[in-house]
Amino acid sequence: MAASAGPEIERLIGLLAKLPGMGPRSARRAALALLKRREQLLEPLAASLAETAAKVRSCSVCGAPDTRDPCSICADTSRDGGLICVVEEAGALWAMERSGAFRGKYHVLGGLLSALDGIGPEALRISELVGRAREGAVKEVVLALPATVDGQTTAHYLADRLSGTEVQITSLARGVPVGGELDWLDDGTIVQAMRQRRPA
Repeated sequence: MAASAGPEIERLIGLLAKLPGMGPRSARRAALALLKRREQLLEPLAASLAETAAKVRSCSVCGAPDTRDPCSICADTSRDGGLICVVEEAGALWAMERSGAFRGKYHVLGGLLSALDGIGPEALRISELVGRAREGAVKEVVLALPATVDGQTTAHYLADRLSGTEVQITSLARGVPVGGELDWLDDGTIVQAMRQRRPA
């Protein structure tokens, strides 16, 4: 930590260092920036963190963080309730919303199945998803999970758990990204793109 900093500053640096993408050096720089701009950054950030901690909860329907329950997306009657997009975490939900490509509802699992990390089905919101699928209003479940070993394992498990319902199970297409050049792509992406090719 900082050699000559007081315990409060050391604690701030230690907490910042726990954030994704922040190591000890980045945390020290961030702490210094906050302290230098106390009124413009530090105090508003502290107030925002306190308010967020007090007000934000997980939606009882989909699991997304929001100040409302049900969340603003689940409460939106203009969205297609027959379409559920399953995502790993809220960050993926926010990415889908940013794109504007999806107008259904969501289900946040809260992670992925991982034998190495000891994460089994009971640690995720899988039972809640199956319950929603069995309600009758859901027509399609889109599995929007990462193209990783854990993501694919989770997708196969979910497809198996949902197989007894009348719900259509789909997954996001994988392949060449917009603006992507073939010589920069990994082999797995090229294989998926070839498998999922369609008429031009």
